[in-house]
Amino acid sequence: MRKLKNNELNRISVAEFKTTAKTPLIVVLDNIRSLNNIGAVFRSSDAFLIEKIYLCGITATPPNKDIHKTALGATESVAWEYVEDTLSLIKKLKEAKVNVLAIEQVENSTKLDTFQPKKGEIYAIVMGNEVKGVQQEVVNAADLCIEIPQLGTKHSLNISVTTGIVLWDLFQKMQ
Repeated sequence: MRKLKNNELNRISVAEFKTTAKTPLIVVLDNIRSLNNIGAVFRSSDAFLIEKIYLCGITATPPNKDIHKTALGATESVAWEYVEDTLSLIKKLKEAKVNVLAIEQVENSTKLDTFQPKKGEIYAIVMGNEVKGVQQEVVNAADLCIEIPQLGTKHSLNISVTTGIVLWDLFQKMQ
């Protein structure tokens, strides 16, 4: 087997990305501290044709060299917007008939592997702060809380890893 070169991967251009039909998924970053995590979320969002990323609270915005380092240009392809207050954004998304999924460990959470998105629906996943997680008031406002089943000793996964897992799972189920 021979590794493929970048020019053999047949990726679309940024201009084509902007006009391509998107996966009906929105990512909401709720007070993410790490610029590398933010960049990685942009890159995963590009890979799965995500509609939009909302950067909320203390979450940094492009242009930023540390975001760019892991995003590798995805800040140019994926639509994004800064919104100061996550809760007010969640309320607006719900008014627009977007299903809001907080990705968080809570009582009676729905396990990611058992969750099945409804065809024709739009979903927003809310990813929380690296230490505090998704704000409790945002959890309260969400339609559902999704949890990735974990069997090891650690309490959580890195936010960029979690986002990648959730996006891949939902992307597959929506195809």
